[in-house]
Amino acid sequence: MTTHVDHLVIAADSLSQGQAWCERTLGVRPVVGGRHALMGTHNLLMQLSTARFERAYLEIIAVDPAAPRPKRPRWFGLDTRTPGEPQLVQVVARSSELDALRSGLMQQAIDPGEPLALSRGELSWRMLLRPDGQMPQGLPMLIEWGAQHPAQALPASGCALEAVTLSGVRESLTHVLGLHQVTLQASAQPAWSVRLKCPLGLVDLHSHRSIA
Repeated sequence: MTTHVDHLVIAADSLSQGQAWCERTLGVRPVVGGRHALMGTHNLLMQLSTARFERAYLEIIAVDPAAPRPKRPRWFGLDTRTPGEPQLVQVVARSSELDALRSGLMQQAIDPGEPLALSRGELSWRMLLRPDGQMPQGLPMLIEWGAQHPAQALPASGCALEAVTLSGVRESLTHVLGLHQVTLQASAQPAWSVRLKCPLGLVDLHSHRSIA
């Protein structure tokens, strides 16, 4: 089985803060995404696709102040996030074999959560989600898209995903997922690092804390 890097998740205090950060850091204005009713969040999106990372994009996500508080923890640790500058918090990987990937991780004593069917407008997808909204062991969140993919409708941004690095994760787990696009590094703590080529030059983003 093989998974592909799908999108980078940047958590922000608000979408206005996230937009300002994106313009200041990357030199690009993201486009409006939409709302996630189940999670009480909303997002901005930006195209990152390249020949190596096809259908890749960046998502800036924040708690939607107009939405009621969800009955479950929000994804990507937004409920426990300390307010501050927008930060890379997760990489999401896609596959057309979500159930097989879940089975493989369960055999490695990793519970990635249940497949949850979600939709927003014309988009539909399944995602493995645990009750705590996190992915254990620093692994990528896993998604399986329906007929349409968000990157197909995103305009060119002038920004491209150059590299993705994952530190501090057991190689046996990444082998189960088939993360061939991701460079692995030894580390005491799980963390993500990505490199983008943007109008303001090469930009490196890091998850500056251990991933649950």
